[in-house]
Amino acid sequence: MTKTSTAPVLSVRALNRATLERQLLLRRATLSATDAVAHLVGLQAQNVKPPYLALAARLEGFAPQELSAAMEERAAVRIVTLRSTLHTHTADDCLTLRPLVQAARDRELHGFRHGLAGVDLDRLAAVARELVEDRPRTMKELREALLVRWPDADPSALAIAARCRLPLVQVTPRGLWGRSGQVALTTAEHWLGRPAQPVPAPDATVLRYLAAFGPASVKDMQTWAGLTRLREVFERLRPRLVTFADERGVELTCSCRTPTGPGWWPRTTGAVPGRATRPTRPCSSTGSWRVCGGCGRPAGRACSPSNPSARSPGGSAPR
Repeated sequence: MTKTSTAPVLSVRALNRATLERQLLLRRATLSATDAVAHLVGLQAQNVKPPYLALAARLEGFAPQELSAAMEERAAVRIVTLRSTLHTHTADDCLTLRPLVQAARDRELHGFRHGLAGVDLDRLAAVARELVEDRPRTMKELREALLVRWPDADPSALAIAARCRLPLVQVTPRGLWGRSGQVALTTAEHWLGRPAQPVPAPDATVLRYLAAFGPASVKDMQTWAGLTRLREVFERLRPRLVTFADERGVELTCSCRTPTGPGWWPRTTGAVPGRATRPTRPCSSTGSWRVCGGCGRPAGRACSPSNPSARSPGGSAPR
């Protein structure tokens, strides 16, 4: 799915408008905070503010307390998933997406193998699970406790191995609106009170990705998810997809089955972060926050659609 000469060609502007619509950025949506997080298949959350700002840019009448309450009620969580990056996900997505990206976490862990010489990783995972389910632990506490069991191993590698082998969520109050707390970890299963799902086939996630970011190439999704070997999944889904090409001839696919009609582009499609011709939009300078919703830079600079501008939803900015 890399090159085509027969599919309709989409201009950069068409992909730009498509991105803004599928990312809920052409007009504010009337979704709940958790429904929006689910539609977007998670929001990057390396810092506390970006998920709130991202939803403020997208949702009609968004109040930051809505997302905060969802996290406090454990309907949404902060967990390392896509691209080994911290995201805010719904509880359901946490239990399905985290197993899906386990292969990527295993590849990440391979880079620390020298610091883990002689360490039984299955045993390490069991010990770490016992520790964090007894009570949430900081990475420092986890590192020190594991070092007692494996004194010859690299301390940082031990903690990273625990994070890679286990679905560790950041417990509240970390991430809540207007409150502060250090990063403390427990397993998703323990926090949510239900087991993780078996590793799912990626088909459903591919379709959800295309609904939020498509039209997209195979490489686009692989970059977004941190996964490999998705070409056969796209091929398997081809009868359900619509095919286009960008101006460089790269094949793009979309899950929409009605790619015609007035206003279709602004209403139903979106482009993918990671493309060389990635569209940009200027951050808005309106509102009391005056910062980009994704990158936190001063408003008015160009920002990618995955890091949208934000306007104040009311209340003070999060600490």
